[in-house]
Amino acid sequence: MLFYSFFKTLVGKEIAVELKNDVVLTGTLHSVDQYLNIKLTTVKVVNQERYPQLTTLKNCLIRGSVVRYVQINPTDVDTELLQDATRKENSGSAGSGA
Repeated sequence: MLFYSFFKTLVGKEIAVELKNDVVLTGTLHSVDQYLNIKLTTVKVVNQERYPQLTTLKNCLIRGSVVRYVQINPTDVDTELLQDATRKENSGSAGSGA
C-alpha cells in the first residue's frame, strides 16, 4: 500500500512511464489504483520515429503489470512524508514476525 499511497500524492504531476516493451510515455498522472494501473492525460511518446502509431494518443490507461519504471521529477517527491510512511510500515510489520 506504500507505493499506492505515494503515487496518489503525485496526481496532477508530470511523469514518464517506461513499459516492458521499451515504449516510454510521458504525461500528466490523472489517477492510479490499488493495482498500480496508471491513467495518463496529455500523453506524448518519447521515441515517435520508432512508434509512429502512438503519436495520436491523448489519454491512456496503463496496466500496472506492464510497467518497468516510473520516472518522477525529484522536486515532486516529499521525502519526509515518504520516510515517515516507510518507518510506520516497517514498525507495524516488525511485531508480526511469521
